[in-house]
Amino acid sequence: MKPKSFRRALSRVALALALPGCAVGPDFHTPAAPNTPLTPVPLPAATEAAGGVAQRFSPGADIAGDWWTLYHSPQLNALIGTALANNPSLAAAQGTLLEAEENTRAEEGALLPGVSGAFDAGRNQPSSASVATFGSSQAEKLPPYTLYNASLSVSYTLDVWGQVRRTVEGQAAQAEYQRDELEATYLTLTANIVTSAVTVASLHAQIDATNQVIEAERELLGILQTQVSLGGLAQAQVLQQQAQLAQQEATLPPLESQLAQAQNQLAAYAGTFPGNFKPQDFTLDSLQLPADLPVSLPSAIVAQRPDIRAAAAQLHVATANVGVADANMLPQVTLSGQIGHESLTTGTLFTPQTLLWNLAAGVTQPIFAGGELTAKRKAALAGLRAAAGQYQNTVITAFQNVADVLAVLQYDATEQQAADAAADAAAQSLKVTQAQYLLGGQPFSVVLTAQTTYHTAVIAQVRARAARFADTAALFQALGGGWWHRQDVAQNCCGVIP
Repeated sequence: MKPKSFRRALSRVALALALPGCAVGPDFHTPAAPNTPLTPVPLPAATEAAGGVAQRFSPGADIAGDWWTLYHSPQLNALIGTALANNPSLAAAQGTLLEAEENTRAEEGALLPGVSGAFDAGRNQPSSASVATFGSSQAEKLPPYTLYNASLSVSYTLDVWGQVRRTVEGQAAQAEYQRDELEATYLTLTANIVTSAVTVASLHAQIDATNQVIEAERELLGILQTQVSLGGLAQAQVLQQQAQLAQQEATLPPLESQLAQAQNQLAAYAGTFPGNFKPQDFTLDSLQLPADLPVSLPSAIVAQRPDIRAAAAQLHVATANVGVADANMLPQVTLSGQIGHESLTTGTLFTPQTLLWNLAAGVTQPIFAGGELTAKRKAALAGLRAAAGQYQNTVITAFQNVADVLAVLQYDATEQQAADAAADAAAQSLKVTQAQYLLGGQPFSVVLTAQTTYHTAVIAQVRARAARFADTAALFQALGGGWWHRQDVAQNCCGVIP
């Protein structure tokens, strides 16, 4: 065949490759969002105005990508910025995503013909017997010679049944899963930093409140000791107050230990060692409670939550695996071609007389593989059922998470109202009881009880206030955290963020 004829044949092969083929196996369709309300009873328009701050629920409202800025804390914003730049878990998730994207590009290479070039030079010495075999009148020994060969080979397995396309589809879905895992890592990191910052602020407030109670009880102890020295009071009451003071002082070390651990946790989130981390002095007063709370629609929650999207991607992978298993049981068509030149000298290597070429086509049909292909198809179907069950479980758990947080936010406001009232009442009761005792109108045991009640009420008030900050962050996390508004993670190769 002349070079022109060979090129014409390759053109016909390329045209055949360009024709679309079918892809066996099930096609993936994103499961429909559940048509269900988020909570068993309708949400109120707003929570109770606990501490003078009511939080309003905004159904269908969007979520900012940097939702933590709603706390209006420059210190918190700076810490999260540091963590996003340095946290190793985030860097690992980003690397895993890039790895999956490159693997997808590698799989896409099988959709195109493989082309390779070769150049060979071989030194040969034919034997006398071989010369005689080919009709030489004399079995004389020929001199050695060098044979040069330059060739170009093309091979391609026709993706008749979509085996390659399903493989690429599955790898692309795996890359999408890694993107969702990256978003989940990002969301978890930012939410954990906010929660830890609130914990630090709460512990600071609890330590301050405990120190105030301890100082007040030390003053009371001094008054009692003075009265004993004047002979107007029994020593037993001084001993009771000393015991009460010691009990209050004993509550301080655990709080300080928790504070140190919370600071170390913030250091880990920021991607640094505790010894290199500057402790963060967050206070509840430095944080502003977000007043408007978004409440996404059920369909939006399915599209927004990284865990649901990751489960959908895994379902997509399992669906594509079934198609690959189906295609592996069907005939495989392979085309190959080679064109080149062969000559005894390099000077004549690329002349028309040295041209050689070949075209080949083959069909391979599995006949017996010891049940391997059938078993792999059954395994792929089982994997698809498992992925479907896992997806459904993820959706149910996600909706439970959202409903839990919405309920908690309402009860948080009620709890803070009760805690504020209890703390105010306990403070007044302690003040009146101490005054009555000093005037001889109350026994000292009543003072001890009032002290304990006041300390307990103050700590409960601090914790109730901190819970509203932390649970607000939990709501933003439960709704997906607004990652779709961010531009700091590159678009992956396999799709565009909706």
